Amino acid sequence: MQRRILLGAGIIVSIVLLFKFCEFKKEDDSSLDYNTNLIQQQIVNVGKLVVTEGHFAEVVTYKDQNKYLMDMVSFEKKAIVIVNAEVTVAYDLRQVKYDIDEKNKTITIVNIPKEEIKISPDIKYYDVEQSQMNPFTGDDYNKINKIVRANLAKKIEKSSLKSNAKNRLISELSKILILTNSMGWKLKYEGNVIESETDFNQKMKG
Repeated sequence: MQRRILLGAGIIVSIVLLFKFCEFKKEDDSSLDYNTNLIQQQIVNVGKLVVTEGHFAEVVTYKDQNKYLMDMVSFEKKAIVIVNAEVTVAYDLRQVKYDIDEKNKTITIVNIPKEEIKISPDIKYYDVEQSQMNPFTGDDYNKINKIVRANLAKKIEKSSLKSNAKNRLISELSKILILTNSMGWKLKYEGNVIESETDFNQKMKG
């Protein structure tokens, strides 16, 4: 009789322990699902277009000359070109690719898109001089447009516009870093754990 009682008590204890284990497992899985969903939602919130704007101005003198009769006769055309350009540097964060490792509680940024640079020049012509033998044509305006865009591209490279845009990009991505840190997860990029905005800066500017 006593054996039966002990055996019954042992079975009851085993059932209780099994129930507790299953309950603990369920809570752990629920917590993991909650954390993963929260991180995925934050990624969706960050996924937007980040745009940095700048204004540039320049003056270009355009000249072209047609020569005839062994260069004894020439017909010149020229113009002063005033350029005011709006430039935007954008990152489409909807194109950022991530890998979520629930087991190791790690978010890996797989790909960050390159910046998109858009130049919108407003070109005005002054002091235009031409002749019937050498008039302005569509080719001239195409050449001027190429010269203007090339000059603007050089100015953009020398300016702080691209670095300002990259700083805004890092600021947006850091929202994910703050969340992962607060939840005990890790954020990785290019094989390294990202622990601060400084780490982002070093990886993206290095």
